[in-house]
Amino acid sequence: MFKMSRLSTVLAVSVSALIPLAAQTAPAPALPEGPGKQLVETVCSQCHNLNQIRNSSGYTKEHWAELIGNMADLSGSPKQRDEIVSYLATNFPPNDRRKPTQAMGDLKINFQTWKVPTLGQRTRDPVETADGMIWWNGQFGNVVGRLNPKTGEMKEIALPAGAKPHSVTPDAQGNIWYTGNANGTIGRIDAKTLEIKVYPMPDPMAIDPHTAEFAPDGTMIFSLQNSQMIGRLVPSTGIVTLIKLGNMPEKNPYGVKFDRAGMAWVACAESNCIIRVDPKTMAMQEFKLPEGSRVRRAAFTSDGMLWYGNDGLGTVGRLDTKTGATKEWPSPSGPMSAPYGFEVVNDIIWYNESGKRPDMLVRFDPKTEKFQSWPIPSGNVYSGIVRHMRATRNGDLLIHQSATNRIMRVSVSK
Repeated sequence: MFKMSRLSTVLAVSVSALIPLAAQTAPAPALPEGPGKQLVETVCSQCHNLNQIRNSSGYTKEHWAELIGNMADLSGSPKQRDEIVSYLATNFPPNDRRKPTQAMGDLKINFQTWKVPTLGQRTRDPVETADGMIWWNGQFGNVVGRLNPKTGEMKEIALPAGAKPHSVTPDAQGNIWYTGNANGTIGRIDAKTLEIKVYPMPDPMAIDPHTAEFAPDGTMIFSLQNSQMIGRLVPSTGIVTLIKLGNMPEKNPYGVKFDRAGMAWVACAESNCIIRVDPKTMAMQEFKLPEGSRVRRAAFTSDGMLWYGNDGLGTVGRLDTKTGATKEWPSPSGPMSAPYGFEVVNDIIWYNESGKRPDMLVRFDPKTEKFQSWPIPSGNVYSGIVRHMRATRNGDLLIHQSATNRIMRVSVSK
């Protein structure tokens, strides 16, 4: 009899809270018949839709074993583990259906990698604090973690039940704030004591705090994607204010960035817009992007231009925040490249092509308008996507591979 780990058992109960209703009620995709099918359907669907298997780039038996070994500890059930690996290798061998188009160049980069302790947590959104520590959140594992990159020491902090954090961000004092994506909360972790204070949403319809960032005055602005809301939290008072965007059409507010004037800019993941929000008044102004645009994340260059990855069109875009004018450049892998994580480092654009396998890390120089890209490794396999990326104090880039529970620091070779 196959026995699930404690973490797997928790995920089996709680994962439904993270999946939209349509996904829960839709019929499961049919996998090919064969020995191990039922076991794969039972085990793998605890943490992700089975379409993740169908849409993968496929692997050899050796690499399937490595990949699932990064997701769950099946060492206690070697027979079942071998049956799962054999089924996957037989029915999903390597393929090039989502093969990227690599943009070649002379720049060389280095990937420094850490694997977090708890498997299956869906590691994501690493960020560096002023003391050099790197924090991350494990959404499915309901944890926030801290990494000392000098020693490799890691600590995971269990969150209140049901939080399922979507992102973490530090405040000016170094405290860590997480968005409780599954229980409608914002949480603050004291960086010294690791004590947690929870701020619930004042509206029961505000169910999924998503991404949060701080204004220069310490005010937090955060998105609530499926709730169609944007929120403000004032840490000194604990007061949460929510504004509703309406449902026609759905905008699904996603990434948040602040400009030098202290205005928040919120990307629309399901509509062709970016919304500017005044943190003091919560007044909004909508900026239209080209038809078909869908943007998850964006970042500013030093000239005040807002750059974004356009998932809907497979492009990199630039918004002039004064005139509203836009310009777009095709990503190397084309319309289905699905740019996702996004950051600006020293006025160079970095993002990933999440629609391709392997997931490609892309560099774009606005001055030369030239691209270069690299496959993002997850050990000896290429699996998972970068959902958020941030710059470090010295100009490196922090990314992750959530499917294999890895945090990565990317640096340019000297």
